[in-house]
Amino acid sequence: MIRVAAVGDIHMGPDSQGLLRPAFETLPDCADLLLLAGDLTRHGTQEEARVVAQEVRDLPVPVVAVLGNHDHHDEQPDKITALLQDAGVTVLEGAGTVVECAGTRLGIAGTKGFGGGFVGRSAGEFGEPLMKEFVRTTRRSADSLRTALEELARQGCAARIALTHFSPVADTLAGEPPEIYPFLGSYLLAEAIDTAGADLAVHGHAHLGSEHGMTAGGVRVRNVAQPVIRRAFNVYQLHTA
Repeated sequence: MIRVAAVGDIHMGPDSQGLLRPAFETLPDCADLLLLAGDLTRHGTQEEARVVAQEVRDLPVPVVAVLGNHDHHDEQPDKITALLQDAGVTVLEGAGTVVECAGTRLGIAGTKGFGGGFVGRSAGEFGEPLMKEFVRTTRRSADSLRTALEELARQGCAARIALTHFSPVADTLAGEPPEIYPFLGSYLLAEAIDTAGADLAVHGHAHLGSEHGMTAGGVRVRNVAQPVIRRAFNVYQLHTA
C-alpha cells in the first residue's frame, strides 16, 4: 500500500512562512510522498516561491509538484520552478517521474492543465485565433499528460497518478458557480487519463468545489485545494498487487 499526501492552493506569501512546516514534518508518520497541486504562491513572485521552498526543503519524503495559474501570474514560471527544484521538489509540466515508495515503483505524471469546459458545454477550436489557441493550449497539455502516463506504464510502475492543477472532471467542481466551470478545467484532461490509465487523479484550483469525483473510465479524482480539504494535506491510499 502506498500512502499519498496531497494538497494544492496553499497560496503562500511572506506572512505565511512556517505555517505548514510543522504539519509537513509529520509526513513520514502517515505518508510516503507529498504531492503539491499548484497555486503554491499568491502572485507567482520569486519572494513567494522562496517561502514555499523553505516550507518543503529537506523533507524526509519525496515532494512532487505542478504549478498553477497563480504561479504563472508574474510570468516567471521557470524561476519559480528553479527555486522549488533547488529545495528538492520535482516539478512536472508535461512529464513524469518515478518514486520508490514502500518498495514499489510509483509513477506521477504532471501538468498544470487549462480550461475549456466539459462534455456538452465546452469550447471548441473554431473562430478567432485566440479562441483556437485557448483550446489548443488545453489539448497540448492533455496530450502531454497522456504521453507521460503511457511512458510510466512502459517503465513498469505498479501504480500511476495524474497530477494537475485544473480539474479533469466536473464532479469536483460542485459548489462552484456553473458559469465558471469552463475556467476551472477540461474534459480533455479526463480523456487523457482514461486513455492512458491511472490509479488516481489529483488536482486543485476549485476552492469552492468538492473533494470526490471520478472520470468516465472509473479513475478516482480528488480535489485537494486547501480551502476544500481544510487541512495541511489529505492522505490517500493506493493498493498495489
